[in-house]
Formats: sequence, C-alpha cells, structure tokens
Amino acid sequence: MFDSLSDRLNLIFKKLKGHGKLSEKNIADALKEVRIALLEADVHYKVVKQFIADIKARALGQEVLSSLTPGQQVIKIVNDKLTELMGSWHQDLSLAGPSPVSVMLVGLQGSGKTTTAGKLALFVRKKGRKPYLVPADVYRPAAIDQLKKLGEQLDIPVFPAQLGMDPVQICLDARVAAQREGCDTLFLDTAGRLHIDNTLMDELRRIRKAIHPSDILLVADAMTGQDAVNIASAFDEALDIGGVFLTKMDGDARGGAAISVKFVTGKPIKFIGVGEKLKDIEPFHPERMASRILGMGDILTIIEKAQEAVDQKKAAELEQKLRKNIFTLEDFRDQMVQIRKMGSFSDIIGMLPGVGKMKQLKNLQVDEKEFVRIEAIINSMTPDERQNHSIINGSRRRRIANGSGTTIQDVNRLLKNYTQMLKMVKKINKGGMRGLSRGMLPF
Repeated sequence: MFDSLSDRLNLIFKKLKGHGKLSEKNIADALKEVRIALLEADVHYKVVKQFIADIKARALGQEVLSSLTPGQQVIKIVNDKLTELMGSWHQDLSLAGPSPVSVMLVGLQGSGKTTTAGKLALFVRKKGRKPYLVPADVYRPAAIDQLKKLGEQLDIPVFPAQLGMDPVQICLDARVAAQREGCDTLFLDTAGRLHIDNTLMDELRRIRKAIHPSDILLVADAMTGQDAVNIASAFDEALDIGGVFLTKMDGDARGGAAISVKFVTGKPIKFIGVGEKLKDIEPFHPERMASRILGMGDILTIIEKAQEAVDQKKAAELEQKLRKNIFTLEDFRDQMVQIRKMGSFSDIIGMLPGVGKMKQLKNLQVDEKEFVRIEAIINSMTPDERQNHSIINGSRRRRIANGSGTTIQDVNRLLKNYTQMLKMVKKINKGGMRGLSRGMLPF
C-alpha cells in the first residue's frame, strides 16, 4: 500500500543525505516535496499541515543544523513524528468487564465487517479466549449465512439468528447463549448501509445501550482513503467508537487513511486486514508502520509471524538433524509448510530492512504456486525416496512427475536445489559462516 509514498520519501531523503551540511533552504525544499508526497498519498490536508509544521520546527533547530549527519537526523524526526501521528503505540481490543464481553463491529455496507468478525474471533482464540459470533445484520440475507459458514470453517459457535428478528434482542439472547456454551467474547456483526443515515445510527445506539460492549470497532475500507477518515469521524461522533479496523491494507490504495485516522478522530487503528484469508490480520503498531513507510523494514512483525508459525519442538529436532547432516526431503517439505504459514513471501520480503532501496528484491515476483508444486512432488515420493534422495533414478523421476502433475524437469530442479542446499549445510557445519564465503551459496 505504501510503495509509492515510500519511494518518494526515500528519494527525498537520499538528496538530503547527499549534503554534508543542511541549510534552511535545503530543509524547506525537502519539506515541500514531503508535503506533496503526503497529499498525493491521500493523507488528510490537516494532518499534512500539522506534520510539516512540526518537522520544520525541529529540523531547523541546532539538533539538525549542527549535526555531523543532518540528513539522518531529519529522517529520525520524520520517523518519530509519523509514529506519533499514527498513535505512538499499539492499542489492543478492550476486553475488560464481566464475562462474556462484547465487541461491536460497525461500519458501512461492504466494508468487510462479517469477514473481520471471523478474523478477530480466530485472532483472540489463539490468545486463549473462547469467541462467539453474533449475526446482528438481519437486513442483508447473505450476512447471516456468511457468518454461519465462517463459524463452521473456524469451528467457532454462531448464534442462530433469523431474518426479521430484532437486532437488539439477538444480541441480548446471544449473550445468554454464549454464557451457556462457556464462551467469553462475543463479536457482534451489525448492519451497515451504503451511506450513513439516522436509521442505521439509531439501531446501533440501541444495541450499544442494551449490551454495553467492552469495545466498538469501526471496520473501514482503507482503499477509500480520506472517505475512511470522514466515516470514522461520523461513527465516532454517534457512538464513541473505541478504535478502527482498516481492511484491504494489502491493496494498491495510497495509504492516507492509515496515517490520518488517529490525528483526525483521536481514535487509534487497532488492527489491519492484510489479505483475504482469515489469518490475514495484524495488530497495528504505529512505530512499525512508520518504519515500513520509510523503507526501514519491520523485523519485529517477521519474528512474531515466525514464532506463531513455527513448531518449537520440530525446530529443535531440525537443528539436531542439520548438525548431523541428515536433513531429508521430508524435513525440507515440513519446513516449507511452516514458513508458508507466515504469509506470502512477497509480504515477508517487504518487511526486510533496506528492501525499499534494492529494486531487485522489491520488484521480485515470487510464484507462490512453485511451493505448491514442490510440496506435490515430495508428497508423490515414497517414504524411502524422501529419506534417501540418491535412489531416485530416471524411472522414479517419471513416476513422481506423473503422480504430482508436474514435469520431469520440475522434479530435476527440486532435487538439484535440494542437493545444493545439503552441500551448503555441510559447509556451514564444517567451517561455520566462512564456508559460505567460498562460493557455496547455490544461487
């Protein structure tokens, strides 16, 4: 989402760092370009005005003008201010109160409330809570069915609401049902409209008054830019929302909503949707997002994804196998499956520090289907073949290719890459990282 803005800012900062000393004119010219870049990224004009004024006040101080690395100092100031604009720190769901607590999801029709309910339910279940899904949108027939299907898919209970029922009564009855089933967190999927109207707001106010939710999350489409900020302001004025869930952050929008929401509404972005799958949800960390925007990467999120995806027991077993040079094709497949749980390789690459400045990596198109082919090839092997790749002769390769729906060339390429990796592991075990310096990397 922030690719265009990141590119623009990196070019501006590259020019700044090219000056040994910075003058007021250098800084003024750079800030003018920053202002244009932010406005073109659809950042709210009030946000841009305040942001530039704050940066200018600090950048013209002795901290920068007398510094030996003035360009770096300006980047640090921009990073600090971006983080501050977006909320400074992550704010989680508010789940305080007697069990079961309720989280009310509100927003316009089409913003993604129903899918978001499923994502949040899955997210809190991983944290040890017992979620319960409540379809309180009785006007859109597909809404109830969609939430029921999500519940079945996730093995999370869903209140059996029916079209025509009173949404307030649904929420009250659902709370009783959730308590009976031992659930402690309700997600109320409320109705939306194509536009904000009094009927919608009155219904939402009635639900809030009857249920007293522990949190109210506005679900807003990041692709709508400044409209998302205006919608957030309107819902906050009517309901006093607790925060925002921005959907479609993996899209090609300019990203202005993420930078503007907190400043304009005073309410934090708590989560972002980064894909269509139910696991594609990230807590919103302002400092990490600022780092991504400025091309500095996001190592902490990569680590968290790895900790969530990787089986620690299997990781320990793998370490022992690698030390003994007995890394099999079966191990190779298992590790690939675990890494894929972290998300798409393109997303992971984008979180690496410095990738914004490396066009080869930034523009790298990773064919995710290749990993599906590799898994299919290994699954088509016999247990003996996975344990000992050297027995795979020509006829076995033909059988494996036919069984996996691939070609002999695909099988050959996998085996070649695997044997090169074995050589690399052996070199590391023998000579440490020095082994890699002698040209042992297989690419």
